[in-house]
Amino acid sequence: MCTVSFVSVKGKKIITSNRDENLQRETASAPAFVQLETAKIIFPKDAKAGGTWFTASDKAVVAVLLNGAFVKHIPEPPYRKSRGLMLLDIIGSEDPLLFFNEVNLAGIEPFTVILYQPGYLYELRWDGNRAHSTSLNSSGNYIWSSATLYTDEIIRHRKKLFDEFIDRSKDPAADLIFQFHNNNNEDDENGFIINRKTGMKTFSITQAIVDQEQISFLHTDLLKHQRFTEIMQVHNALIN
Repeated sequence: MCTVSFVSVKGKKIITSNRDENLQRETASAPAFVQLETAKIIFPKDAKAGGTWFTASDKAVVAVLLNGAFVKHIPEPPYRKSRGLMLLDIIGSEDPLLFFNEVNLAGIEPFTVILYQPGYLYELRWDGNRAHSTSLNSSGNYIWSSATLYTDEIIRHRKKLFDEFIDRSKDPAADLIFQFHNNNNEDDENGFIINRKTGMKTFSITQAIVDQEQISFLHTDLLKHQRFTEIMQVHNALIN
């Protein structure tokens, strides 16, 4: 939930996320399927609140959470609902973008959601006062870093590394993107894999590969050294 990339390559959309948490937090459960009224979804479940930071549906929708919006905020608990549960509400709605724009987010900690729907990519931010939705080019390549963990300077540096990676590799396969995320760049504090003295550490890397027929959902638990792969067939998807 702290580093997310979106890569469009050869008719596929590859969304990858690094989850950074304090070592005092329990690791998440393995990805599992859940049947909702609106769609079948898959996600690794957070042990603390029961939500998630990364979920995909059989409508070829993918939603990924980052903590914080535009700037680092001061937490003011208690919050009425976790951001991870809100992410499940978003993907479980008939129209995720409309739901985000209309739902009452008061009492929810600031967050960012990267939302992909066939043919569309959105950056959704809740800053604690206002909801912001930005439409992006779904054929582009992007990277986001959580404002709660990284300074503006570090965020710009990480984007530079990502842009260089894309330019160098041209049309990177999913495993090459995973390798890019699975790298501390010789910097345990601000690399893509972190291991900070404060106890903040990269727990996992999750990746969804979306094409016309299916979503390949991969989750690697870096602490337990476990890797999970699930395939979900998609319905009526037009990937572009």
